Amino acid sequence: MKHDARGYQSAMQAHANADARSVAALPIRAHPLVLGVVLFLASELMFFAALFASYYDLRANHPAWPPPYAHLDVAEGSYGTFLLFFASVVMVAATRAMDKRRIRAARWYTVSAIIAAVGFCLLSVHGYLGYIGNGLTLQTNAYGSIFYALTGFHLLHVIVGIGVLVALLIAMRSPALRANHRAGAEAITYYWHFVFIVWIGIYTTIFIIGK
Repeated sequence: MKHDARGYQSAMQAHANADARSVAALPIRAHPLVLGVVLFLASELMFFAALFASYYDLRANHPAWPPPYAHLDVAEGSYGTFLLFFASVVMVAATRAMDKRRIRAARWYTVSAIIAAVGFCLLSVHGYLGYIGNGLTLQTNAYGSIFYALTGFHLLHVIVGIGVLVALLIAMRSPALRANHRAGAEAITYYWHFVFIVWIGIYTTIFIIGK
């Protein structure tokens, strides 16, 4: 009986050790802030998907697409693409700098991203003024409506992103952010990846396929 009891205790101990190892091997869960941003971006992706679907549906039913007076500036769109790509890349560098506690470098990377994003906004406004001068407005026709809807909502996301970057830059002085530095920077980096990827879709749709 004693031998059976000892065997039972040994088996239970081995089972407990196995359970402990399995628990220790579980992956680390995503930070709630990062998860929340990812879910938000997923919903925004569906919104832009609906706009893309509307664009291609309208294009399929209009022989003159785009209208002759819509002189699209491909070079300007290309410059904007580079600026958003640059902002996305430097935010990755900012996140890595914060991981290594290099706050000064992270600040400079963030400032660079802000400058690139502001440059994109200025290019967009300059483009809008040119298109409006050529007679392409939101009320002109279906092309004008979907053009300004796609590019305008994306520009709004860029402006919001600038505000978030400025808030991050200010918060880098806070010890609370430094204690949990990864989550905020990582979430903002995901946001800028989203902004850049959506712009690639817009640039390809409007300036390459739709030209």
